[in-house]
Amino acid sequence: MPEFLKLTSQSELPAAGEAKEFACGDRVICVANVDGSLLAMDNVCLHRGGPLGQGVIEGGKIVCPWHGWQFDPKTGEASHNPKARVAVYPLRIEGGEVMIER
Repeated sequence: MPEFLKLTSQSELPAAGEAKEFACGDRVICVANVDGSLLAMDNVCLHRGGPLGQGVIEGGKIVCPWHGWQFDPKTGEASHNPKARVAVYPLRIEGGEVMIER
């Protein structure tokens, strides 16, 4: 049975078409609101460690604000190389709290 941890409150989630970063233990998680779907992934770009949660969403992809690398928040795959990927995490909302799978 997967274990879920509280990430944030539902009221803190990003608006549609935006991304935001949240601390979760020793990690930082990027939550993207892509067309109303909430998707969570590691916040660190594989290129130079840029903060993905400070990037923008274009064409359903998170664009790193440092050098423009793009990641699919559903799969974590980098657009230019499907072998390069960041971890993605299931989310669920319970009683106004956003929970992330550990």
